[in-house]
Amino acid sequence: MINVVIIGAGNVAAHLYRSISAAEDLQVSQVYNRTAENLGFVRDFKKRCTDINELEKAELFLIAVKDEAIEEIADVLPDSGGVVAHTSGSQSLKTLSKFQNFGVFYPLQTFSKNKEVNFREVPVCLEASSDENLEFLKEVAGKVSDKIFEVNSEQRKALHLSAVFVNNFSNHLYALAAEYCKENGLPFKILQPLIKETAAKIETLPPYSAQTGPALRNDQKTIAEHLKMLNKDQKNIYSILTQSIQKLHGKEL
Repeated sequence: MINVVIIGAGNVAAHLYRSISAAEDLQVSQVYNRTAENLGFVRDFKKRCTDINELEKAELFLIAVKDEAIEEIADVLPDSGGVVAHTSGSQSLKTLSKFQNFGVFYPLQTFSKNKEVNFREVPVCLEASSDENLEFLKEVAGKVSDKIFEVNSEQRKALHLSAVFVNNFSNHLYALAAEYCKENGLPFKILQPLIKETAAKIETLPPYSAQTGPALRNDQKTIAEHLKMLNKDQKNIYSILTQSIQKLHGKEL
């Protein structure tokens, strides 16, 4: 049985707790957070810890906190010999170099604490300070996910930025569309089948080939009509995205 300590109480920590607790041959021995009220997702009260000096020895310590707090945690976390890994997409492996054994255990997914996720479908990106530690992290990751990748720090930063485009930015566009629908007395759910089909298409087509719409067709009449309907901020976003699509596909226009 591999004992795992989770440090943090946010969305990533909560999902790691659930997936590891349900995995064969893995056990969450403790979950640390400075304040107890955020540890409600930890069902076993005995596993809740609010004093970092009371953490017991474990084979793996997963630091699942905000990026800016990783170094702070690393400074005060005792080195008990277990592998210490952070879950950040943007922070370097070297952030944990004070430890004897260290690595990165980055689950590439958007997490909400009360929204269930099939962790077996979540890509887990790994990096480690040694081949031995990498093999250990692969063993642990393989017990919770079917999608394991070796990704170095520079690749992971690029991956994290790419994820911002496909997740954070696209969701912001959903939010803008929802506001616009509301302003015009329309339910946002009428767009949901379109959103699902757009996402489904890129499972069989490259995003470049899946592109449709007035920008791709260079339909200037429709583009001009759309711009008349938008406020200043909306026009700026529409124009930037239209120009970007046309630049990428310019050879086809």
